[in-house]
Amino acid sequence: MSERRSTWHARHKEGLSRGERAADVLRNGMGSWTFVGLFLAAMAAWAGYNTYVLAAAAWDPYPYILLNLFLSMLAGLQGAILLIAAKRQDAIAAAMARHDYETDVQSKSELDRLMAINSRQLEMLEELRAMLEPAVPQPGVLQPGVAQPGALREAEGGGS
Repeated sequence: MSERRSTWHARHKEGLSRGERAADVLRNGMGSWTFVGLFLAAMAAWAGYNTYVLAAAAWDPYPYILLNLFLSMLAGLQGAILLIAAKRQDAIAAAMARHDYETDVQSKSELDRLMAINSRQLEMLEELRAMLEPAVPQPGVLQPGVAQPGALREAEGGGS
């Protein structure tokens, strides 16, 4: 069984307080289509029950003042929860940016080291080329005292 490596994000999640976890759960719940659908269904049920089922004995008749009170309280709580969640998202984004920066700095130092090695290798290759140049004849370059292949044929007028 392989051991999973702990990432900075997993370590960050482990350090969350109970309130921060609750804010995340509520934010994820309130920011879903499921919540919107259930909310609309609850509003329709409230209105239908108080208007048609209870009719004359409705405990919150139209214009649904009690419902408006509940919705105002819900909006106030949602605003606070969403602000808490937004603060948490900012903290996560800052942690991600810091991690990315540290990774970039580490990568740059590695690339600089590799570029230095590459430059040194290129210098060594140039030195080797310079040392081998006089010993190895270049094709197409006439060197005094050295017979070139095909030179005899050309001298005799044979050509190719």
